[in-house]
Amino acid sequence: MNPRRLLSESYRAAVSAADPLEIVGPHLPKPPKGRTLVVGAGKAAASMAAAVEKHWPAGASLDGLVITRYGHGLPTRSIRVIEAGHPVPDEAGEAAAKEIFDEVKKLGRDDLLLCLVSGGGSSLLSLPVPGVSMADLKGVTRELLRSGAAIQEMNTVRKHLSAIQGGRMAAACRAPVVALVISDVTGDDPTHIASGPCAPDPTTYADALAILERYGVKAAPAVMDTLVAGNQGRLDETPKPGDGIFRRVKNKVIATAHGSLVAAGNYFLGQGIAPVILGDSVTGESREAAKVYAALAKEVRAYGHPFRTPVALISGGETTVTVRGNGRGGRCAEFLLSLAIELEGAKKVYALAADTDGIDGSEDNAGAILTPDSLARAMKLGLRPDRLLANNDGYGFFDKLGDLVVTGPTRTNVNDYRVILVL
Repeated sequence: MNPRRLLSESYRAAVSAADPLEIVGPHLPKPPKGRTLVVGAGKAAASMAAAVEKHWPAGASLDGLVITRYGHGLPTRSIRVIEAGHPVPDEAGEAAAKEIFDEVKKLGRDDLLLCLVSGGGSSLLSLPVPGVSMADLKGVTRELLRSGAAIQEMNTVRKHLSAIQGGRMAAACRAPVVALVISDVTGDDPTHIASGPCAPDPTTYADALAILERYGVKAAPAVMDTLVAGNQGRLDETPKPGDGIFRRVKNKVIATAHGSLVAAGNYFLGQGIAPVILGDSVTGESREAAKVYAALAKEVRAYGHPFRTPVALISGGETTVTVRGNGRGGRCAEFLLSLAIELEGAKKVYALAADTDGIDGSEDNAGAILTPDSLARAMKLGLRPDRLLANNDGYGFFDKLGDLVVTGPTRTNVNDYRVILVL
C-alpha cells in the first residue's frame, strides 16, 4: 500500500472511532416517567441527535432541539436541528440557544434533560448575558481566535459572558440531567467542552479579565463592564465544583482524542507498521510544535533511534496559530508547512495533519498531506515556503501542490489528528 493511502486510511480510522452513530447508543439513559428533552450544540450535534432517535425505545417520549454548524445538519424526526455560525457566533445560534434555555426551564422532577455536547458548542450555543449584544460577543470571539489563546482560555471568557454555559444550563433545570460529551479539548474535562453548559466551572471573572489582558484582546465596553462587575461581586459567578445542583447532573465523556489515536494505531499495526502514540494533548504554536516533531523524525530516519522504522508517530491535541499574516489555513496546514521546512525534503518521511471535524480552521479542507518531494515540487511552482509560513498561508502552499485533504463535514470532533510516517 502506498504511503498516501496509509495516511488517509489511518485518518479515517481515527474519525470512525468517534462516529456518534456508532458510539452514542450504549450510553443512553433509561426514559423517565415524564418528558425527555434532548438539547445540544456542537459539530457532532446532528449526528448525536440522529443516534439518539435510532436507539431510543419505541413509544417513549422524545423531543428537543440541537444546534450545529452550517452544513453539518442531518434529517431527524422528533429532534429539530438548527444550523448556526461557527467559529464566530451569530443570531441564528442566539435564537436557538434562547429557545433551548426556555424549554429547559419548563422541565420538572419527573422529566429528563439529555444534553448532547461536542466541540464547536461554545460558539453555537451563544446566549449572551443581559447587557452584552451579539455584536459584542462576535467581536471578542474574533479577537480571541486571532490572539493565540488556548481553547480553555477562550472558553473561560465565553462562559462569563454566557447566560447558558459554564454550568448555567444545569442550574436552570429542575429535572435530572445527563450530558453525553464528545471531547475536543486536551484533558477531556467537560467544563471546557462547548464551554460546559452542564458542568461546574472552576474559573472566575478575574480569570477572564486576566486572559484578555494577557493576549492584548480589545473587547467592547459592554464586555469589559460585565467582566469587571462580576469580578467586583455585582454579578453572580458561574456554578462552582461542589455546588449541590450537580448532584442530579451526570457528565459522561463518550469519545476522546486518545481513543481515536489508538484506533489509528491499530490500523497501522494491521499494516505491519509500528505505531507510537506521542500524546493526545499537544498544545502550543503549530509551527513550533512542528520543529520538535521534525527533529524526532530526522533522528528516527537517520539512526533508527528512539524508534526503528517503519514507524508511525501519532499525536493529537489542539495547537494554536497566532495570526500575523493575511493568508489562509488552519493549525493543521500551518503545522505541516513548518514541518516541511524543517524536514528539508528528508527521504521516506511522509505526514498528514487533519482536524477530525473535517475543517481546518475556517477553510474547506480537513488538513493536508506532506511528502518527501513537497518542497521540490513547491520550488518548481515558484513557491516560497518561508514566506508563505510568515503569512500564515499553509492552505495556499498545499492547495497549489494538490495535497489538501478535503472530506466535508464528518459530524464529529475529537480535535486534530497528526501522523508522521517514517519508512
